[in-house]
Amino acid sequence: MTSGTSQEGVPTIAQVGLIGLFVTALVTAQLTASKVLAFELPVALPVTGAELVLPGAALAYALTFLASDCYAELYGRRAAQIVVNVAFALNFVVLVLVWSTIAAPAAPTSVDPGMFETVLGASTNIVIGSLLAYLVSQNWDVVVFHRIREYTGREKLWLRNVASTASSQAIDTVIFVAIAFSLAPMVVGVGPVLPVGELLALMIGQYILKLLIALVDTPIVYAIVHLVRTRNGETTADVPA
Repeated sequence: MTSGTSQEGVPTIAQVGLIGLFVTALVTAQLTASKVLAFELPVALPVTGAELVLPGAALAYALTFLASDCYAELYGRRAAQIVVNVAFALNFVVLVLVWSTIAAPAAPTSVDPGMFETVLGASTNIVIGSLLAYLVSQNWDVVVFHRIREYTGREKLWLRNVASTASSQAIDTVIFVAIAFSLAPMVVGVGPVLPVGELLALMIGQYILKLLIALVDTPIVYAIVHLVRTRNGETTADVPA
């Protein structure tokens, strides 16, 4: 039996499910990135103050790391990088489909075309920032995950999950916020250029949530990996990087 597939060479439900979760969360993040969320905190934090500000895509995007870490643990580094990079290409399919729908003529019974474009038509700065951040951070996540696995073997999955996700989320946060709300608006001339204080607040707010998710999702990663290995009779263990 090949790793991660049935005896007939057909991908397992777990494999398809993890890819589906990854792509679903990624598409959701792409469509919700332009909304900025604000949560009141019970205490004031340095830089952010008493309000936690973060992009609307933060939660959905954090789920992509849960899916990719499970996939990397079960099916290996090469398989995980294929999923990450194919999903990157599919981002452009999503953008083409959304933008072509925005450009198409609307029927009289349609929702307001302007509102539709405002909600779904991510601005150029958001698209550039999210795509570059995704490409770097997701590949970094897979590389770090398996570099740690080379030293730990199958032990200490919690360390691989937290360390790879925490570092890659930091990279993603800095790249996305810096490009989407500073560099891209200055170069392309689309979107607001935020002052340094607001940029730092946005980075910290986004990263705090992502780090909390990385810590909270560790038991979920363990549960998924254990369930899949049990159902597959340990056939997905120790696959080569």
